[in-house]
Amino acid sequence: MIKHIVMWNVRGDTPAEKLQASERLRRSFEGLTGKIPGLLHLEIGVDSSRIEYACDVVLYSEFESQAALDAYGLHPEHTRVKLELADLRTARHQVDYEVLPDGKTGI
Repeated sequence: MIKHIVMWNVRGDTPAEKLQASERLRRSFEGLTGKIPGLLHLEIGVDSSRIEYACDVVLYSEFESQAALDAYGLHPEHTRVKLELADLRTARHQVDYEVLPDGKTGI
């Protein structure tokens, strides 16, 4: 299994604008559930800490394989969401890692 984690900072001059952008991002990605082959789990979290160094939104997802994650990157629904939300983000961070059958992580 591959775990795919993405964190974003979103545009907004006020906390309310940032929250609105975060919620738009959340709704769009949640709309992918059930549409992507090999996507086992998808979860979106909006930061509640408001700590200066925190990201605004995190995507946590699990894929059955690296091939499934690669296909997700090119899937038309994912591409649509990325294009739809491209103007919302100011920064993006990503980590992908393999989880082996025994629960340990691979390198």
